[in-house]
Amino acid sequence: QEVIQRLLAVFSRINTCGLFNFYLAEEPVRSKTRKCRFVKANVLGVDLASRKVHCAPAFEDDDDISKENFDLEYDYLVLAPGCVPNTFNTPGVAENVLFMKNVSDAMAVRKLLFDLLEKASLPNCPVERKKELLHVAIVGGGPTGVEITAELDDLAHRELRDLYPEVAGYLSISIYDVAPHILGAYDQKLHEYAHDALLRRHIAVETSSRIERVDRQALYIRDKGRVPYGMLLWVTGNKAVPLVMDLDVRKSEKGLVRILTDSHLRVFRSKDSDEVYDNVFAQGDAADIDGSSLPTTAEVAVQKAKYLVNYFNSLHTADASSVPFTYREKQLVSYIGSRDGIIAGRGDREGWTGRSAWLAWRSGSVMWTRSWRNRIVILLTWLVNIIFGKEIAKM
Repeated sequence: QEVIQRLLAVFSRINTCGLFNFYLAEEPVRSKTRKCRFVKANVLGVDLASRKVHCAPAFEDDDDISKENFDLEYDYLVLAPGCVPNTFNTPGVAENVLFMKNVSDAMAVRKLLFDLLEKASLPNCPVERKKELLHVAIVGGGPTGVEITAELDDLAHRELRDLYPEVAGYLSISIYDVAPHILGAYDQKLHEYAHDALLRRHIAVETSSRIERVDRQALYIRDKGRVPYGMLLWVTGNKAVPLVMDLDVRKSEKGLVRILTDSHLRVFRSKDSDEVYDNVFAQGDAADIDGSSLPTTAEVAVQKAKYLVNYFNSLHTADASSVPFTYREKQLVSYIGSRDGIIAGRGDREGWTGRSAWLAWRSGSVMWTRSWRNRIVILLTWLVNIIFGKEIAKM
């Protein structure tokens, strides 16, 4: 589940702007080729002593069924609950912003964007109101925030100019981040390059910004006051889900609360014990290796998932648990718009920018999906987009 969520987060910010259909970002759990039992339920808690998982049916629109809790017994357990967006307890955020974690979020962003364009196109909408409606505010200057900005800006300067010629020029994008610069995971040369590239395309980059509260029409920033917006995206980071907080296992004490495991991804029993559960594993954003912290990225989740698959497939062999997990670091890539990108350096090799970096980022859209069928359809979709333009009008 965590691997799927991480990959959906990657694809969601891509297909929001029509690079390919939403269904291509999803990999169904049920399949003719997979022999597994799937239960659509939320995990409320885990009884590690009795090897039971307490669940509730995940049908929030049906009050009767969603309250019929049940238990599932397990022989082996993999904990991968992921995280939820961190609002930092900012008043009004939970009620008024859009997040970007999955396909449903991407669809909501896309629908709202086109609703705002239609509202701004009404003949009785004054110019000042058009500017407010078409101001897209993005809180979070990490890779997700910058890549969403890049794709929206590309959309505004290409397809929207043809579809909404009267109002496309009013669309503006701003990035807000509490840090002194965007893309903090990159070195100074690269994040300054990205910052300057965004400014050249008239994107406002508001660093060192502290948002005090949010309402339905504006965000309020310390030393800047009220800033109206039409759409507000919140992509600032993660915080632990209640399930992780409630588990009686060893967890990290600083920063994001994560379940701590040994190098074989087995969960430690408690804070003061070096013993592990031989049948309980953890991976994804909600887990980390004690003494060898790794970032909360899709690449880490995928590599850990592959490790666990190999482990379970070799359970009955002599070397089932003899090889520890080793993370093979890949270069960090981000798209910054207008077919430009940045790639972080590794070792003695410096990072680089430009079209080759953009192509490396774009190729990831093909390689991340686990299905060859989806890869072929994505490539064909891009070819059709080049010839006929993006199919952004179909909702």
